[in-house]
Amino acid sequence: MNGISTQLGAMEHSTKKLGMMFTVAGWILGFLLLALVFARILDQQNNPNQSVSTVLGAGTQEIVLQRNRSGHYIFNGEINHQKITFLVDTGATITAIPAHLQQKLGLKAGQATSVSTANGVTTAYLTRLDQLALGDIQLNNVNASIIEGMAVDEVLLGMNVLKHFEMIQRGNHLIIRQYQ
Repeated sequence: MNGISTQLGAMEHSTKKLGMMFTVAGWILGFLLLALVFARILDQQNNPNQSVSTVLGAGTQEIVLQRNRSGHYIFNGEINHQKITFLVDTGATITAIPAHLQQKLGLKAGQATSVSTANGVTTAYLTRLDQLALGDIQLNNVNASIIEGMAVDEVLLGMNVLKHFEMIQRGNHLIIRQYQ
């Protein structure tokens, strides 16, 4: 009888241990899922334009962007057929690409020049983009600059691109319209 109760005690102990391990694993998994959900919510608040659709009109095509909580227009697009995040920057003369994205986008650094940015003077390298897409709106052979020391992941969409469009701001939305 003592042997059976010893075996039952050992089984009960290992069952409790296994149950505790599953409980802890469940809590960890739950916290990881919550972290993923909150990260997605924060990303959506920073970039409410994850998927940009193009609206076709009579002789026009346009995209409509929603302003984020910080008051910026951030949206997903493409450079050289690579997905990228843009920030509309009417204060930028030329489209500015952080240097750490150069390889991903397959860009060649051209002539070096000094540029004044909001963070001071830095080095920029002229480059050319084969393709730039805002939704279904595409531009080819676009001048841009690769900027050293830009710590952000967004490409600053400058006036050299924006000048090709009509822009209308209404409330929290920006319409970028291209005439055919």
